[in-house]
Amino acid sequence: MNNMLHKTPSLLNDFSRVRNQTDILCAPLETEDYGVQSMPDASPVKWHLAHTSWFFEEMILKPFAKEYEAFDDAFSHLFNSYYESLGGGFTRAERGLISRPTVKGVYDYRKYINDAMSLLLSDHTHPENEEIIQRTILGLNHEQQHQELLLTDIKHAFSKNPLKPAYKSTPLEIHVGDIKAGWLSFDEGIHETGNEGSAFSYDNEHPRHKSYLTGFCIATRPVSNAEFISFIEDGGYENADLWLSDAWALLKTENWCHPFYWEKEDKDYQNMTLYGMQPVHPSAPVCHVSFYEAAAYARWAGKRLPTETEWEVAAQQTPVSGNLVDSGILAPTGIPNDSHQFYGDVWEWTSSPYTEYPGYQRLSGPLGEYNGKFMSSQMVLRGGSCLTPKDHIRPSYRNFFPPHTRWQYSGIRLAEDL
Repeated sequence: MNNMLHKTPSLLNDFSRVRNQTDILCAPLETEDYGVQSMPDASPVKWHLAHTSWFFEEMILKPFAKEYEAFDDAFSHLFNSYYESLGGGFTRAERGLISRPTVKGVYDYRKYINDAMSLLLSDHTHPENEEIIQRTILGLNHEQQHQELLLTDIKHAFSKNPLKPAYKSTPLEIHVGDIKAGWLSFDEGIHETGNEGSAFSYDNEHPRHKSYLTGFCIATRPVSNAEFISFIEDGGYENADLWLSDAWALLKTENWCHPFYWEKEDKDYQNMTLYGMQPVHPSAPVCHVSFYEAAAYARWAGKRLPTETEWEVAAQQTPVSGNLVDSGILAPTGIPNDSHQFYGDVWEWTSSPYTEYPGYQRLSGPLGEYNGKFMSSQMVLRGGSCLTPKDHIRPSYRNFFPPHTRWQYSGIRLAEDL
């Protein structure tokens, strides 16, 4: 992880911390919540718990732990996600059918993996110790990704429940006022982006490379709910000229008329949150919009979306801080003062397709399936959200989703040419 030491004693502590954090996130749930799969793109909580354990078993324990015996041979297929080099996995859209193993059985599996990994990480004399360390760090970052997915998936499941249950029982309080967006300017020239240094990063963040950029400006904050409501009230969802062709066809088919999870009551909007249904706060960043909606809004506003290179050039000058999962709020709130931030609250769509950097080399074997094979038909998002751990995000981090995706915590930051 980007703030982790690559030393075994520290890594064992980090292993326990990250694995425990997953359990903490599950604490508000009831047993009945663990098996729900509300759509093909989401996974049951129970599956997330098992799959993150599967990762350590298949990628580390089976190859490197002497005399290790699998917890259950059937799990190799059952909790594989998309690793064809490891035999492929159970159909994604049918993960909700996996009623067995039980929730208790999955937690037994997690404990079994935790014990085996702790034993392996305590063996400082293992001949392949460095490879074990690197794969463990990858596994912990993988688990942090699934912690975020676990929360987005349970939110979607709760939204489908007529009772609209709350994951968090405490009140949602947003005290951020309406802060006017400013602009940061960057001159034309050659700029370097991509990860550098010895801290953990994914292969898709490499190599460090140079790009020529014309002069540009980028907003100091994401687009707010109030600003997006102005787009709605101005007929934004009814003006075909604002939309890409695929987007307009999808909008008409799906009857989009506001962001995902929103409902209109009289003249006001409510939206589904991890606190249940709540009023849409005007100053908070708009959330749960697709790339298509982000691009349409930008055109309506007379601006554009930043490229991922522009976003990273701007973010490199800002420390990693903001409303990330560490705050415990679990909802977008906006920036608290007149400063600017590029992290937390909402993932920000860029105009860049998800593809390889110049000189990118895909890893061999199953680790090469982690990122490289998804470099098609997806768009890059940057910056993390209110569900992203602070020690997981960095300027070079590249998230990616298909352009129609709305169920993730995705929002909008504007840019324009100088």
